[in-house]
Amino acid sequence: MTELDYCMSNKVYFGNAYFIIGNAYAGKSTMVKELAKRHDGIVCEENYHDNYPEELDAYEFPCLTYTRDLADWHDFIRRSPQEYKAWIDGVKKECEVLELRMLPEICCKGKPVFVDTNISIETLRKIAPVDHTLVMLADPMISVRRFFERPDPEKQFLYRLIMEEPDPEYAMENYRKGLELINSKETYDAFLNSGFNAIIRDEKRTIEQTLTLVEKAFGLEKGL
Repeated sequence: MTELDYCMSNKVYFGNAYFIIGNAYAGKSTMVKELAKRHDGIVCEENYHDNYPEELDAYEFPCLTYTRDLADWHDFIRRSPQEYKAWIDGVKKECEVLELRMLPEICCKGKPVFVDTNISIETLRKIAPVDHTLVMLADPMISVRRFFERPDPEKQFLYRLIMEEPDPEYAMENYRKGLELINSKETYDAFLNSGFNAIIRDEKRTIEQTLTLVEKAFGLEKGL
């Protein structure tokens, strides 16, 4: 029985959880943190599944354990764009499994839960009210152009690996092509046409203004 089957058969319905999905640089992480502060809730930030208390089995979670068991990190950035995208897609599916294992306990604490999630569109339609999922989107090319501009230690580590390659220019181009596949227009359109409320990134909008739009989409303008 899969985690989704378990949730469905046991009528686990995440009525106090609010999910934000979408692509990179859309503001998802910022919004879940701001919502939790504003509404005295619990925040499940990006990659919160990393806090899963048990060691992951490489057979069950080959994508999530790939970097854990990696002997040479240069192999990570040497993969073809297609291999990189396939790995990212696999990671998302495995993250969904962990999230569905973790969320029942998180949601039983009696507070609203705001989730920057990897759970798929199809699954979200089954486990939560339709107005509890929000899509946030940014121009797909932003992540390609600005991926290494963020000070995140992980991104700067990858940048250093690329610069250490015999042909750094080729290595960078190869990596950016992978980012383009991951952040394709097809993926963007799938989110946009998912049937959930959507908010498009606007550089002129403040965080507070975006938060107001998010609260309206979730029906939280007047509090919970």
